[in-house]
Amino acid sequence: MAKTFTDWANVGLDQRHLYGQYFVNCTKGLLPIASAERLEDKAIRSAVSLLFAPGERPCAGQVRALAKNSDRFAISLDPSADGGEEEGWLELLANGMTFDLVGLEPKPPADVPASVHTFGAAAGFDPAAHEALLIQPGPHLAAGGAMFPVVRTLAMVAAALAQLGNARAVAWHPARAVTNADYFRRSVMSWIEGGAFPGLGLAALVPTENGGLKSEGLFLFTGQELLMTPEVVSDRAEASKIALRLLDWLVENGAITQSFAFTVPSGETLRLEPADNSGIVEVWRGSH
Repeated sequence: MAKTFTDWANVGLDQRHLYGQYFVNCTKGLLPIASAERLEDKAIRSAVSLLFAPGERPCAGQVRALAKNSDRFAISLDPSADGGEEEGWLELLANGMTFDLVGLEPKPPADVPASVHTFGAAAGFDPAAHEALLIQPGPHLAAGGAMFPVVRTLAMVAAALAQLGNARAVAWHPARAVTNADYFRRSVMSWIEGGAFPGLGLAALVPTENGGLKSEGLFLFTGQELLMTPEVVSDRAEASKIALRLLDWLVENGAITQSFAFTVPSGETLRLEPADNSGIVEVWRGSH
C-alpha cells in the first residue's frame, strides 16, 4: 500500500532524533548554501563508499564471512577463493545484479569521495582521515546505473556491508553525504522493508542563496530535485520536516509531470509544481 503524504509514523525514533539535530542546524544557519549549478551539468554517479579508520579495512575473507550469513547479497566472483592471491576486490550479487567492491586489504584503499553533508557522525568527524571501500554497479549495469532498482539495491548492499565491524561511516556519492554506519544501515534497511525513505543520507537538504530550501541527491531516484521557494521556508525547521516527507512521497511515486495541491499537517495548502525541463519540482504556497 502506498504511503500518504502525512504518513510520518513510519519514521523510526532514531531517524526523528537525527532529523531533530538537522532542524537545529537549520535554525542556526549551520548548513551549506546550495550552489546555482544546473542539474544537467552534474555528473550523477551511482556509487557508495564505506569509510574505515586507517589500517582497519576488511579483507575478502571478512566479506565472505558476512555473505555466508546474509540474505541480502552473495559473492559471485572472488579471485582469492580456493587459496588464490588477494586482489583487493570482489564481485557481489544482489537481486540478480552484480556490484563491484574494491579497496579491500591488502591492496590500496579506494579514494575517499568529496562530501559536503554529514549525518549522525561524531563531532569533528573527518572523512578525509579515513580509508575507503568503493561499491558501484558492475560493468553490465553501466548504462542503467541510475535506474531505480539498481540504485535501491546498491543502497541495500551498502547497508548490509555497513555491518562489517570496523565501518565508521557510509558516503553516498550522489548526495555528497556521509552518514554514521549504524544509522545508515538501520535507516536504509527500514526503507527496504517498507519504511520511510532516508532523506538524510541518500539525499540532503540545503538552504539556497535566496532563502529557499533544495534537495541534493533526489535526482538519482526520480530525475528531479525538490526546491521549496522562500515563501514556504519562513520557518526553516518546519519546512525541512515537510521537505523530508515530500522526499519520501516523491521517491515512492516518481517524477512529477503536473502541478497539484496538497495539505500539510498544519492545515496549510501548498502546491507541488514541475519547472519546465529543469529537473526541478517547486513547492509554492497556496494556488500559485
